Amino acid sequence: MSHRVLASIGAATIAVVSLAPAPAAGQGRRPDLNGVWDYRTITPLERSDSHAGKQVLSEEEAAEFEEQTAKRRVDRPPPKGSVGGYNQFWFEWGKKVIEDRRASLIADPPDGGIPPLTPEAQKRADALKAARARRPQGPEDLNIPSRCILGFNAGPPMNPSAYNNNFQLFQTPEHVVILNEMVHDARIVPLDGRPHLPQHIRQWRGDSRGHWEGDTLVVETTNFTDKTTFKGSGKNFHLVERFTRVDAGTLLYEYTIDDPESFTKPWSAAIPMTKTEVPMFEYACHEGNYAMTNILAGARAEENAAEAAKKGPK
Repeated sequence: MSHRVLASIGAATIAVVSLAPAPAAGQGRRPDLNGVWDYRTITPLERSDSHAGKQVLSEEEAAEFEEQTAKRRVDRPPPKGSVGGYNQFWFEWGKKVIEDRRASLIADPPDGGIPPLTPEAQKRADALKAARARRPQGPEDLNIPSRCILGFNAGPPMNPSAYNNNFQLFQTPEHVVILNEMVHDARIVPLDGRPHLPQHIRQWRGDSRGHWEGDTLVVETTNFTDKTTFKGSGKNFHLVERFTRVDAGTLLYEYTIDDPESFTKPWSAAIPMTKTEVPMFEYACHEGNYAMTNILAGARAEENAAEAAKKGPK
Protein backbone atom coordinates (compact mmCIF):
# COMPACT_ATOMS: atom_id res chain seq x y z
CA MET A 1 0.00 0.00 0.00
CA SER A 2 1.14 3.61 -0.44
CA HIS A 3 1.55 6.34 2.17
CA ARG A 4 1.10 9.85 0.83
CA VAL A 5 1.15 13.38 2.11
CA LEU A 6 -2.36 14.80 2.39
CA ALA A 7 -3.23 17.15 -0.46
CA SER A 8 -5.57 20.08 0.20
CA ILE A 9 -8.71 20.13 -1.91
CA GLY A 10 -8.77 23.92 -2.04
CA ALA A 11 -11.42 26.55 -2.48
CA ALA A 12 -12.44 25.28 -5.91
CA THR A 13 -14.35 22.48 -4.21
CA ILE A 14 -17.11 24.95 -3.40
CA ALA A 15 -17.85 24.95 -7.12
CA VAL A 16 -17.49 21.17 -7.21
CA VAL A 17 -20.11 20.45 -4.61
CA SER A 18 -22.54 22.91 -6.12
CA LEU A 19 -22.23 20.67 -9.19
CA ALA A 20 -21.38 23.62 -11.39
CA PRO A 21 -20.26 22.66 -14.92
CA ALA A 22 -16.58 22.74 -15.84
CA PRO A 23 -15.29 25.54 -18.04
CA ALA A 24 -15.52 24.90 -21.77
CA ALA A 25 -12.49 23.08 -23.15
CA GLY A 26 -12.52 24.74 -26.54
CA GLN A 27 -14.09 24.12 -29.91
CA GLY A 28 -13.99 20.41 -30.81
CA ARG A 29 -11.77 19.45 -27.88
CA ARG A 30 -12.48 17.29 -24.84
CA PRO A 31 -11.32 18.20 -21.33
CA ASP A 32 -8.07 16.53 -20.31
CA LEU A 33 -8.88 14.07 -17.50
CA ASN A 34 -5.52 12.29 -17.58
CA GLY A 35 -3.62 11.92 -14.35
CA VAL A 36 -3.57 10.42 -10.87
CA TRP A 37 -6.47 11.48 -8.65
CA ASP A 38 -6.67 11.23 -4.86
CA TYR A 39 -10.12 10.79 -3.29
CA ARG A 40 -9.39 10.42 0.42
CA THR A 41 -11.58 12.34 2.89
CA ILE A 42 -13.05 11.78 6.33
CA THR A 43 -16.48 12.93 5.15
CA PRO A 44 -18.61 9.78 5.56
CA LEU A 45 -20.60 8.23 2.74
CA GLU A 46 -23.77 8.43 4.87
CA ARG A 47 -24.68 11.21 7.27
CA SER A 48 -24.18 10.29 10.92
CA ASP A 49 -26.99 10.41 13.46
CA SER A 50 -25.19 13.24 15.25
CA HIS A 51 -25.56 15.39 12.13
CA ALA A 52 -29.10 14.34 11.24
CA GLY A 53 -31.03 17.08 9.44
CA LYS A 54 -27.85 18.96 8.48
CA GLN A 55 -26.69 18.87 4.90
CA VAL A 56 -23.80 21.24 5.62
CA LEU A 57 -21.74 21.52 8.81
CA SER A 58 -20.75 24.81 10.39
CA GLU A 59 -17.04 25.62 10.57
CA GLU A 60 -17.12 24.75 14.27
CA GLU A 61 -18.88 21.42 13.67
CA ALA A 62 -16.44 20.48 10.91
CA ALA A 63 -13.44 21.31 13.13
CA GLU A 64 -14.90 19.28 16.00
CA PHE A 65 -15.57 16.33 13.69
CA GLU A 66 -11.98 16.43 12.41
CA GLU A 67 -10.64 16.61 15.96
CA GLN A 68 -12.76 13.71 17.23
CA THR A 69 -11.85 11.61 14.19
CA ALA A 70 -8.15 12.21 14.80
CA LYS A 71 -8.52 11.15 18.44
CA ARG A 72 -10.11 7.85 17.40
CA ARG A 73 -7.36 7.06 14.94
CA VAL A 74 -4.37 6.61 17.20
CA ASP A 75 -2.42 3.46 17.94
CA ARG A 76 -3.67 1.52 20.95
CA PRO A 77 -2.86 -1.97 22.27
CA PRO A 78 -5.12 -4.62 20.70
CA PRO A 79 -7.96 -6.06 22.80
CA LYS A 80 -7.19 -9.13 24.88
CA GLY A 81 -7.12 -12.22 22.69
CA SER A 82 -6.52 -10.24 19.49
CA VAL A 83 -3.29 -10.35 17.50
CA GLY A 84 -3.93 -6.78 16.34
CA GLY A 85 -3.70 -5.32 12.86
CA TYR A 86 -2.08 -2.47 10.97
CA ASN A 87 -0.84 0.50 12.95
CA GLN A 88 -2.01 3.95 11.93
CA PHE A 89 1.06 4.65 9.77
CA TRP A 90 -0.38 2.48 6.99
CA PHE A 91 -3.79 4.13 6.74
CA GLU A 92 -4.77 6.96 4.39
CA TRP A 93 -8.11 7.93 5.86
CA GLY A 94 -7.62 11.60 5.19
CA LYS A 95 -7.72 14.31 7.83
CA LYS A 96 -10.34 16.80 6.70
CA VAL A 97 -13.95 16.96 5.56
CA ILE A 98 -14.51 18.14 1.99
CA GLU A 99 -14.14 21.86 1.47
CA ASP A 100 -17.83 22.82 1.46
CA ARG A 101 -18.36 20.89 4.73
CA ARG A 102 -21.09 18.56 3.45
CA ALA A 103 -22.19 16.14 6.17
CA SER A 104 -22.15 13.15 3.77
CA LEU A 105 -20.88 12.18 0.34
CA ILE A 106 -24.39 11.07 -0.56
CA ALA A 107 -26.02 14.03 -2.29
CA ASP A 108 -29.40 12.42 -2.98
CA PRO A 109 -31.65 11.57 -1.20
CA PRO A 110 -31.43 14.81 0.81
CA ASP A 111 -31.24 12.96 4.15
CA GLY A 112 -27.76 11.77 3.18
CA GLY A 113 -28.53 8.07 3.65
CA ILE A 114 -28.71 4.97 1.47
CA PRO A 115 -32.39 4.18 0.80
CA PRO A 116 -33.84 1.09 2.51
CA LEU A 117 -33.34 -2.30 0.90
CA THR A 118 -36.26 -4.05 -0.73
CA PRO A 119 -37.52 -7.22 1.04
CA GLU A 120 -35.74 -9.42 -1.50
CA ALA A 121 -32.45 -7.55 -1.10
CA GLN A 122 -32.76 -7.75 2.68
CA LYS A 123 -33.10 -11.53 2.41
CA ARG A 124 -29.89 -11.63 0.38
CA ALA A 125 -28.10 -9.43 2.89
CA ASP A 126 -29.25 -11.57 5.82
CA ALA A 127 -28.17 -14.77 4.08
CA LEU A 128 -24.75 -13.30 3.31
CA LYS A 129 -24.33 -12.14 6.91
CA ALA A 130 -25.22 -15.62 8.19
CA ALA A 131 -22.75 -17.25 5.77
CA ARG A 132 -19.95 -14.92 6.90
CA ALA A 133 -20.69 -15.65 10.56
CA ARG A 134 -19.77 -19.33 10.29
CA ARG A 135 -16.26 -20.73 9.98
CA PRO A 136 -15.14 -20.51 6.34
CA GLN A 137 -14.99 -23.85 4.58
CA GLY A 138 -12.96 -22.42 1.70
CA PRO A 139 -11.93 -19.12 0.08
CA GLU A 140 -15.41 -18.73 -1.43
CA ASP A 141 -16.86 -18.14 2.04
CA LEU A 142 -14.72 -15.02 2.53
CA ASN A 143 -15.46 -11.58 1.15
CA ILE A 144 -14.15 -10.42 -2.21
CA PRO A 145 -11.43 -8.03 -0.89
CA SER A 146 -10.06 -10.75 1.43
CA ARG A 147 -9.71 -12.96 -1.64
CA CYS A 148 -7.77 -10.21 -3.48
CA ILE A 149 -10.31 -10.19 -6.33
CA LEU A 150 -11.53 -6.60 -5.97
CA GLY A 151 -10.39 -3.71 -3.81
CA PHE A 152 -12.68 -2.54 -1.03
CA ASN A 153 -12.64 1.06 -2.28
CA ALA A 154 -12.00 0.54 -5.99
CA GLY A 155 -15.56 -0.07 -7.07
CA PRO A 156 -17.19 0.56 -9.30
CA PRO A 157 -18.30 2.87 -7.81
CA MET A 158 -15.21 4.28 -6.10
CA ASN A 159 -15.46 5.39 -2.47
CA PRO A 160 -12.87 6.67 0.06
CA SER A 161 -11.69 4.08 2.56
CA ALA A 162 -8.68 2.99 4.62
CA TYR A 163 -5.89 3.30 2.04
CA ASN A 164 -5.01 3.29 -1.66
CA ASN A 165 -7.52 6.06 -2.34
CA ASN A 166 -6.04 6.77 -5.75
CA PHE A 167 -6.84 6.04 -9.35
CA GLN A 168 -5.22 6.95 -12.64
CA LEU A 169 -7.23 7.91 -15.69
CA PHE A 170 -5.82 7.37 -19.19
CA GLN A 171 -7.73 9.06 -21.99
CA THR A 172 -7.74 8.58 -25.76
CA PRO A 173 -10.38 9.52 -28.35
CA GLU A 174 -11.64 5.91 -28.45
CA HIS A 175 -11.23 4.71 -24.84
CA VAL A 176 -10.63 5.71 -21.26
CA VAL A 177 -8.87 3.44 -18.78
CA ILE A 178 -9.65 3.67 -15.06
CA LEU A 179 -6.75 2.12 -13.13
CA ASN A 180 -7.33 1.72 -9.38
CA GLU A 181 -4.35 1.51 -7.07
CA MET A 182 -6.29 -0.85 -4.80
CA VAL A 183 -5.59 -4.34 -6.23
CA HIS A 184 -4.36 -2.55 -9.40
CA ASP A 185 -7.41 -3.31 -11.55
CA ALA A 186 -7.78 -1.56 -14.92
CA ARG A 187 -11.26 -0.91 -16.29
CA ILE A 188 -11.14 -0.30 -20.06
CA VAL A 189 -14.11 1.78 -21.18
CA PRO A 190 -14.93 2.06 -24.93
CA LEU A 191 -16.27 5.41 -26.17
CA ASP A 192 -17.33 4.26 -29.65
CA GLY A 193 -21.02 3.63 -28.95
CA ARG A 194 -20.84 -0.15 -28.98
CA PRO A 195 -23.63 -1.96 -27.06
CA HIS A 196 -23.16 -3.64 -23.70
CA LEU A 197 -22.30 -7.33 -23.54
CA PRO A 198 -25.21 -9.80 -23.72
CA GLN A 199 -27.04 -10.17 -20.43
CA HIS A 200 -25.77 -13.71 -19.87
CA ILE A 201 -22.15 -12.51 -19.76
CA ARG A 202 -21.40 -11.19 -16.28
CA GLN A 203 -18.17 -9.67 -14.94
CA TRP A 204 -16.74 -8.90 -11.50
CA ARG A 205 -16.65 -5.15 -12.22
CA GLY A 206 -19.51 -5.12 -14.69
CA ASP A 207 -19.42 -4.01 -18.32
CA SER A 208 -18.68 -0.30 -18.81
CA ARG A 209 -19.46 1.96 -21.79
CA GLY A 210 -18.65 5.67 -21.96
CA HIS A 211 -19.74 8.80 -23.77
CA TRP A 212 -19.39 12.57 -23.45
CA GLU A 213 -22.12 14.93 -22.33
CA GLY A 214 -20.58 18.33 -22.98
CA ASP A 215 -17.43 18.48 -20.83
CA THR A 216 -18.46 15.55 -18.62
CA LEU A 217 -17.35 11.98 -19.21
CA VAL A 218 -20.25 9.63 -18.47
CA VAL A 219 -19.60 5.92 -17.82
CA GLU A 220 -22.52 3.48 -17.62
CA THR A 221 -21.92 0.02 -16.15
CA THR A 222 -24.20 -3.03 -16.21
CA ASN A 223 -23.79 -6.84 -16.29
CA PHE A 224 -22.48 -7.26 -12.76
CA THR A 225 -22.09 -10.73 -11.31
CA ASP A 226 -24.19 -11.98 -8.39
CA LYS A 227 -20.94 -12.71 -6.55
CA THR A 228 -20.38 -9.00 -5.87
CA THR A 229 -22.55 -6.47 -4.07
CA PHE A 230 -22.29 -2.79 -3.18
CA LYS A 231 -24.23 -1.76 -0.08
CA GLY A 232 -26.81 -4.46 -0.83
CA SER A 233 -27.02 -4.09 -4.61
CA GLY A 234 -27.92 -7.01 -6.86
CA LYS A 235 -26.52 -8.24 -10.14
CA ASN A 236 -28.90 -6.09 -12.21
CA PHE A 237 -27.96 -2.74 -10.77
CA HIS A 238 -27.27 0.07 -13.21
CA LEU A 239 -24.41 2.41 -12.37
CA VAL A 240 -23.81 5.83 -13.93
CA GLU A 241 -20.52 7.59 -13.14
CA ARG A 242 -19.74 11.18 -14.14
CA PHE A 243 -16.24 12.71 -14.31
CA THR A 244 -16.05 16.52 -14.61
CA ARG A 245 -12.78 18.50 -14.64
CA VAL A 246 -13.56 21.55 -12.51
CA ASP A 247 -10.10 23.14 -12.63
CA ALA A 248 -6.44 22.15 -12.98
CA GLY A 249 -6.38 20.41 -9.61
CA THR A 250 -9.95 19.17 -9.07
CA LEU A 251 -12.05 16.42 -10.61
CA LEU A 252 -15.68 16.01 -9.59
CA TYR A 253 -16.68 12.35 -9.43
CA GLU A 254 -20.40 11.61 -9.16
CA TYR A 255 -22.25 8.35 -9.32
CA THR A 256 -25.87 7.21 -9.31
CA ILE A 257 -27.08 3.71 -8.46
CA ASP A 258 -30.40 2.62 -9.93
CA ASP A 259 -31.38 -0.84 -8.74
CA PRO A 260 -35.16 -1.16 -8.13
CA GLU A 261 -34.74 -4.85 -7.27
CA SER A 262 -32.52 -3.88 -4.30
CA PHE A 263 -33.19 -0.27 -3.22
CA THR A 264 -36.51 1.49 -2.73
CA LYS A 265 -35.25 4.40 -4.86
CA PRO A 266 -32.08 5.48 -6.71
CA TRP A 267 -29.32 7.26 -4.82
CA SER A 268 -26.31 9.39 -5.72
CA ALA A 269 -22.99 10.55 -4.27
CA ALA A 270 -20.55 13.33 -5.19
CA ILE A 271 -16.84 13.12 -4.35
CA PRO A 272 -14.28 15.82 -5.23
CA MET A 273 -10.89 14.38 -6.18
CA THR A 274 -7.52 16.12 -6.06
CA LYS A 275 -4.78 15.92 -8.70
CA THR A 276 -1.53 14.47 -7.36
CA GLU A 277 1.90 14.18 -8.93
CA VAL A 278 2.76 11.16 -6.78
CA PRO A 279 2.87 8.02 -8.97
CA MET A 280 0.73 4.94 -8.50
CA PHE A 281 2.21 2.04 -6.54
CA GLU A 282 1.69 -1.70 -6.94
CA TYR A 283 -0.64 -3.33 -4.44
CA ALA A 284 0.67 -6.90 -4.23
CA CYS A 285 -2.42 -8.44 -2.70
CA HIS A 286 -2.27 -11.97 -4.12
CA GLU A 287 1.49 -12.16 -3.83
CA GLY A 288 1.42 -11.47 -0.10
CA ASN A 289 -1.97 -12.87 0.85
CA TYR A 290 -0.75 -15.17 3.60
CA ALA A 291 -3.85 -14.26 5.61
CA MET A 292 -5.99 -16.53 3.43
CA THR A 293 -3.97 -19.60 4.40
CA ASN A 294 -3.94 -18.54 8.03
CA ILE A 295 -7.68 -17.83 8.17
CA LEU A 296 -8.57 -21.23 6.75
CA ALA A 297 -5.96 -23.02 8.88
CA GLY A 298 -7.34 -21.26 11.95
CA ALA A 299 -10.89 -22.34 11.09
CA ARG A 300 -9.79 -25.98 10.80
CA ALA A 301 -7.91 -25.71 14.10
CA GLU A 302 -11.04 -24.38 15.82
CA GLU A 303 -13.08 -27.26 14.38
CA ASN A 304 -10.54 -29.81 15.56
CA ALA A 305 -10.45 -28.25 19.03
CA ALA A 306 -14.25 -28.30 19.23
CA GLU A 307 -14.35 -31.95 18.14
CA ALA A 308 -11.71 -32.89 20.71
CA ALA A 309 -13.67 -31.11 23.43
CA LYS A 310 -16.75 -33.18 22.59
CA LYS A 311 -14.84 -36.43 23.00
CA GLY A 312 -13.44 -35.33 26.34
CA PRO A 313 -10.03 -36.19 27.82
CA LYS A 314 -8.37 -39.42 26.70
